[in-house]
Amino acid sequence: MLTEIAEIFHRSRATALEDAVGVLSLFVMLYAGLAISGAL
Repeated sequence: MLTEIAEIFHRSRATALEDAVGVLSLFVMLYAGLAISGAL
């Protein structure tokens, strides 16, 4: 089972990286929006 999980991760590494960049950009936009509105 661990081998299968590792294989799936290796096959989808590019997608996982894109998802991580997307999540990071969402948090940056959220922080920027709160900073502009004066909530922070």
